[in-house]
Amino acid sequence: MDVKIFNAINRISGRFAPLDLLMILISNKARYVFLLTLAAMWLAKGPARNTAKKAAFASLLALILNRIIKLFYFKPRPFVRSKVGILIPSKRDSTFPSKHTVMAFAASVVIQNGNRFIGRVLCWLSALTGFSRIWAGHHYPSDIIGSALIGSAVGWITDRFFKMDPSEDKEEFKKM
Repeated sequence: MDVKIFNAINRISGRFAPLDLLMILISNKARYVFLLTLAAMWLAKGPARNTAKKAAFASLLALILNRIIKLFYFKPRPFVRSKVGILIPSKRDSTFPSKHTVMAFAASVVIQNGNRFIGRVLCWLSALTGFSRIWAGHHYPSDIIGSALIGSAVGWITDRFFKMDPSEDKEEFKKM
């Protein structure tokens, strides 16, 4: 099923240049939207700065978890297993989990808990990032879904259990 869905998506890539360019742009440059958002939130101070700290921390945790999983689990990329179209060059490392997708979802889930509108926009961008990785021929759909779940879990755990600002404890105490 995974290969069939991958082939259905990948078969379309390379046929419509404007859409291919959009997918390449999202795949390669979406991380800069996240960085700019985090920078803007950091400069805003107050609760936005705290959210930016948590999102950066969640992304770092997601990256570390990504590296650990890749040490113990190897799944060949689609273009290694069979002849498929790839739009941009890629490493031949394990396809699971997708570093781009894990980090994007980890940050966007934390940001969504701090600012619903910006968080939802970034969640959609995270989903597009994952889809663009399939479109480019680098990941299977199950890799993206698994990566989204891992990234979302890391973001949720980070947001729920890590306090980045001592005033957060006071606000939490006042709610009780």
